[in-house]
Amino acid sequence: MNESTSGASAAIEVSAVMPCLNEERTIATCIRKAQESMRRMGVVGEVVIADNGSLDRSVEIALSLGARVVHQPVPGYGAALMAAIAAAKGTYVVMADADDSYDWLGMQPFVEALRGGLEMVIGNRFLGGIAPGAMPPLHRYLGNPVLSWMARTVHDVPIGDFHCGMRALRRDVWERLQVRTTGMEFATEMIVNASQAGLRIGEVPTTLQKDGRDRPPHLRSFRDGWRHLRFILSYGPNHLFLAPGGLMFAVGAVLVAMLATGPVTVAGHYLGIHFLALGCGLTLLGWNVMNLGVFAKVIVRRGSSRVSDWVRRGFSLEGGLIAGLLLALVGIGIDVDLTMQWLGSPGRDMTDSVHEAFAATLAIVLGVNLMFSSFLMYLLLSEQVPAGARASREDHVRSRLPGET
Repeated sequence: MNESTSGASAAIEVSAVMPCLNEERTIATCIRKAQESMRRMGVVGEVVIADNGSLDRSVEIALSLGARVVHQPVPGYGAALMAAIAAAKGTYVVMADADDSYDWLGMQPFVEALRGGLEMVIGNRFLGGIAPGAMPPLHRYLGNPVLSWMARTVHDVPIGDFHCGMRALRRDVWERLQVRTTGMEFATEMIVNASQAGLRIGEVPTTLQKDGRDRPPHLRSFRDGWRHLRFILSYGPNHLFLAPGGLMFAVGAVLVAMLATGPVTVAGHYLGIHFLALGCGLTLLGWNVMNLGVFAKVIVRRGSSRVSDWVRRGFSLEGGLIAGLLLALVGIGIDVDLTMQWLGSPGRDMTDSVHEAFAATLAIVLGVNLMFSSFLMYLLLSEQVPAGARASREDHVRSRLPGET
């Protein structure tokens, strides 16, 4: 049943959404299957086609079968689905491709799961069954499992098949997802954002058949695989920035602490200036990577985390400036002392104080870095304040500036 036959668009329960780019061979089959599935469920529904610039008869066929067509000039799988979901009128939105690879007759488990309290439902092709030739071996045994595992690990979302194209959600939660990617990585972002927004997510088995196209698919293995990987890592600051940065900083700090005043011997091995240089390098690298990670946690602000919450609550530009200045002054103080020793001992080569010089330089660089980073964080947090609240925040910040009344 579709909207044109129901005559009551306000009562539409299910919207079947299909992205489309030159699918004239299969779109009629998909539309008829979706309409038949709605008829079997006894629901009032509609079919919404998101046309992404088709040059064949796809639009003509869709209109002839009673489907609504939404034209999306921005290219991309994600762009097409965003336009169609925004236009959908149903309480529940079920989406899948228009190439007859997903079973549009199998909508009922998705709808039932949403009726049962879930807010988003993802199909799992590995549980439902993948027909011979439906998925290339590279995707089936490497690409999909590895990327899904990475997404589960980095974003802590227990979904087995992140890239399944058949999925469903409650229409009223769509705006909370704030999805922005227009390509194939839309599939990953949709799940990650739903998890960060606190939605109740589940999965149901679904099947995948060989598509009915007479041309290569729009999916490009390495290009689209990289897009998924890029999103998984970029929006997972803990794993991309904080964990490796923290490890480098910890190892570097231990080496600096051991060698700041001179060489040492550990288990019969001499650790001298070379290891101090390594320690300083690791400390600086680790600090900067962690610093970037904190910025990333604040930027990726759809959800909440201990780090981002702590920064928003406790950050003070003045506090960062003071801490950075004190750290820099420690290094400057050491350098001043070494300079006085050098001036007071003409002809001294100062080799015995090179370790202190390294430690002083490290403290100065870290301190200056912290001061400039504090200004950047201040700007970033100011930009995130809603317009209506910005004046009060600026008044609050001004009241904390030293020397102002």
